[in-house]
Amino acid sequence: MMNLLDRYLAAWNETDPEARAKAVAELWTEDGTYTDPLADVSGHAAIAAVIEGARGMFPGMVFTPGELYDAHHHIARFTWHLGQEGAEPVVVGFDVVELAEDGRIRSVLGFLDKVPTA
Repeated sequence: MMNLLDRYLAAWNETDPEARAKAVAELWTEDGTYTDPLADVSGHAAIAAVIEGARGMFPGMVFTPGELYDAHHHIARFTWHLGQEGAEPVVVGFDVVELAEDGRIRSVLGFLDKVPTA
């Protein structure tokens, strides 16, 4: 299951649009959803667009695993950080992921625990 987190963060860190689209298609079901305070989308193209938007808002920053990872049945929850490599994160998030029978992501419910001020 930890491989899921690595693959998930790799998709968010992918800078090449084609490679990102491929990673999203491999990770999410065709009708997969992503919901956080800034987005509520479904489908591969819309999810890839949300990731591209986040990459554009925070150029040069990387997503890394946070301190928490827990999973049971077909559900996982984890924290993640976004910031400059090796620096204090500027964004901290908490995601809950529901998996489909084939192991791909059916839905992500994201929360932002720390966001930049101004």
